[in-house]
Amino acid sequence: MSTEDTFDALFKALGHRARRRILDLIKDGPQTTGALCARLTDLDRCTVMQHLSVLEKAGLVVVERRGRERWNHLDALPIHDVQKRWIGPYAAHAMTMLADIEGLETSVEADDNSPA
Repeated sequence: MSTEDTFDALFKALGHRARRRILDLIKDGPQTTGALCARLTDLDRCTVMQHLSVLEKAGLVVVERRGRERWNHLDALPIHDVQKRWIGPYAAHAMTMLADIEGLETSVEADDNSPA
């Protein structure tokens, strides 16, 4: 799978509210599928399983089978990859722009305060 395909799968997975709720539930530690179903009372078990499958294909969830139980672990590395590719560089650019604006404001204030 290409990098772009990987990002497409990731954004598809993050694009649904129920999948983001699942990620929120497993961010502090793994949960069994049964425990997730018990906490997601507005979704039936089949729907939860489908959402978990999308999250697993996107690399956001790693499933560990222990006997009859499926333990769902968060893998935050794909989210970190998004941060590295887009958020970090865009934030750095925004900070540079803000610094430039602040520099212009300081320059204008200095000009306003100088004797004529």
